[in-house]
Amino acid sequence: MADTDTQTPYRRTHPQSMAGPYLEFDLAGEIDRLEGEAAWSSGQNARTLVKYDDFRVVLTVLRAGARIPGHQTRGRVSIQAVRGHIVVRAEGRTFDLPAGALLTLDRGVPHEVDAREDSAFLLTIAWIA
Repeated sequence: MADTDTQTPYRRTHPQSMAGPYLEFDLAGEIDRLEGEAAWSSGQNARTLVKYDDFRVVLTVLRAGARIPGHQTRGRVSIQAVRGHIVVRAEGRTFDLPAGALLTLDRGVPHEVDAREDSAFLLTIAWIA
Protein backbone atom coordinates (compact mmCIF):
# COMPACT_ATOMS: atom_id res chain seq x y z
CA MET A 1 0.00 0.00 0.00
CA ALA A 2 1.30 3.49 -0.78
CA ASP A 3 2.66 5.54 2.07
CA THR A 4 2.51 9.32 1.97
CA ASP A 5 4.27 9.82 5.31
CA THR A 6 7.36 11.81 4.32
CA GLN A 7 8.48 12.11 7.94
CA THR A 8 9.29 8.40 8.24
CA PRO A 9 12.54 7.76 6.34
CA TYR A 10 12.19 3.96 6.13
CA ARG A 11 8.94 4.04 4.09
CA ARG A 12 8.61 5.15 0.48
CA THR A 13 5.72 5.26 -1.99
CA HIS A 14 7.68 2.97 -4.30
CA PRO A 15 11.21 1.75 -3.79
CA GLN A 16 13.70 2.01 -6.65
CA SER A 17 15.08 -1.43 -5.89
CA MET A 18 13.20 -4.66 -6.58
CA ALA A 19 14.90 -6.34 -3.61
CA GLY A 20 15.30 -5.26 -0.01
CA PRO A 21 14.37 -6.09 3.56
CA TYR A 22 10.78 -5.08 2.73
CA LEU A 23 8.90 -3.81 -0.30
CA GLU A 24 5.42 -2.29 -0.28
CA PHE A 25 3.05 -1.79 -3.22
CA ASP A 26 -0.23 -0.13 -4.07
CA LEU A 27 -1.54 -2.77 -6.50
CA ALA A 28 -4.44 -0.63 -7.76
CA GLY A 29 -1.97 2.16 -8.56
CA GLU A 30 0.45 -0.26 -10.23
CA ILE A 31 -2.37 -1.69 -12.37
CA ASP A 32 -3.46 1.83 -13.40
CA ARG A 33 0.15 2.62 -14.33
CA LEU A 34 0.49 -0.53 -16.46
CA GLU A 35 -2.80 0.20 -18.22
CA GLY A 36 -1.61 3.75 -18.92
CA GLU A 37 1.58 2.67 -20.69
CA ALA A 38 1.87 2.27 -24.48
CA ALA A 39 2.44 -1.50 -24.16
CA TRP A 40 -1.15 -1.86 -22.92
CA SER A 41 -2.37 -1.22 -26.48
CA SER A 42 -0.96 -4.66 -27.42
CA GLY A 43 -3.35 -6.27 -24.92
CA GLN A 44 -0.71 -7.21 -22.36
CA ASN A 45 1.70 -5.43 -20.05
CA ALA A 46 3.71 -6.56 -17.03
CA ARG A 47 6.09 -5.28 -14.40
CA THR A 48 8.40 -7.18 -12.11
CA LEU A 49 7.71 -5.89 -8.61
CA VAL A 50 10.09 -8.11 -6.64
CA LYS A 51 13.30 -9.71 -7.90
CA TYR A 52 15.60 -11.88 -5.83
CA ASP A 53 17.81 -14.71 -7.11
CA ASP A 54 15.28 -17.34 -5.95
CA PHE A 55 11.99 -15.40 -5.92
CA ARG A 56 10.00 -13.13 -8.28
CA VAL A 57 6.66 -11.33 -8.16
CA VAL A 58 5.32 -10.04 -11.47
CA LEU A 59 2.15 -8.01 -11.94
CA THR A 60 0.54 -8.66 -15.34
CA VAL A 61 -2.45 -6.97 -16.99
CA LEU A 62 -4.34 -8.54 -19.90
CA ARG A 63 -7.13 -7.16 -22.05
CA ALA A 64 -10.25 -9.28 -22.49
CA GLY A 65 -9.48 -12.00 -25.05
CA ALA A 66 -5.69 -11.71 -24.66
CA ARG A 67 -3.71 -14.90 -24.23
CA ILE A 68 -0.34 -15.92 -22.86
CA PRO A 69 0.56 -19.06 -24.82
CA GLY A 70 1.78 -22.27 -23.22
CA HIS A 71 5.00 -22.00 -21.23
CA GLN A 72 6.58 -23.38 -18.05
CA THR A 73 9.11 -22.40 -15.40
CA ARG A 74 11.76 -24.21 -13.42
CA GLY A 75 10.26 -22.80 -10.22
CA ARG A 76 6.97 -23.26 -8.43
CA VAL A 77 4.41 -20.60 -9.30
CA SER A 78 1.33 -19.05 -7.83
CA ILE A 79 -1.15 -17.11 -9.93
CA GLN A 80 -3.45 -14.77 -8.00
CA ALA A 81 -6.20 -12.95 -9.87
CA VAL A 82 -6.37 -9.39 -8.56
CA ARG A 83 -8.88 -7.88 -10.98
CA GLY A 84 -11.13 -9.27 -13.69
CA HIS A 85 -11.29 -12.95 -14.61
CA ILE A 86 -8.60 -15.21 -16.09
CA VAL A 87 -8.55 -18.87 -17.05
CA VAL A 88 -5.44 -21.03 -16.67
CA ARG A 89 -5.09 -24.31 -18.52
CA ALA A 90 -2.64 -26.85 -17.09
CA GLU A 91 -2.37 -30.61 -16.64
CA GLY A 92 -5.41 -31.18 -18.87
CA ARG A 93 -7.60 -29.02 -16.61
CA THR A 94 -9.13 -25.58 -16.87
CA PHE A 95 -8.92 -23.40 -13.76
CA ASP A 96 -11.32 -20.45 -13.48
CA LEU A 97 -9.71 -17.57 -11.58
CA PRO A 98 -12.01 -14.62 -10.91
CA ALA A 99 -10.61 -11.75 -8.82
CA GLY A 100 -9.52 -13.08 -5.44
CA ALA A 101 -8.76 -16.64 -6.62
CA LEU A 102 -5.35 -18.28 -6.28
CA LEU A 103 -3.78 -21.22 -8.13
CA THR A 104 -0.40 -22.85 -7.53
CA LEU A 105 1.55 -24.99 -9.99
CA ASP A 106 4.55 -27.20 -9.34
CA ARG A 107 7.86 -26.85 -11.15
CA GLY A 108 7.82 -27.47 -14.87
CA VAL A 109 4.03 -27.67 -15.28
CA PRO A 110 3.14 -26.27 -18.72
CA HIS A 111 0.33 -23.73 -18.57
CA GLU A 112 -1.37 -20.98 -20.56
CA VAL A 113 -3.48 -18.01 -19.52
CA ASP A 114 -6.55 -16.45 -21.16
CA ALA A 115 -8.31 -13.27 -20.05
CA ARG A 116 -12.12 -13.47 -20.02
CA GLU A 117 -12.30 -9.74 -19.27
CA ASP A 118 -9.77 -6.96 -18.66
CA SER A 119 -7.73 -8.52 -15.86
CA ALA A 120 -4.72 -8.23 -13.60
CA PHE A 121 -2.88 -11.02 -11.79
CA LEU A 122 0.16 -11.53 -9.63
CA LEU A 123 2.57 -14.24 -10.72
CA THR A 124 4.94 -15.43 -8.01
CA ILE A 125 7.84 -17.71 -8.92
CA ALA A 126 10.02 -19.45 -6.32
CA TRP A 127 13.13 -21.46 -7.16
CA ILE A 128 15.18 -23.75 -4.98
CA ALA A 129 18.14 -21.73 -3.77
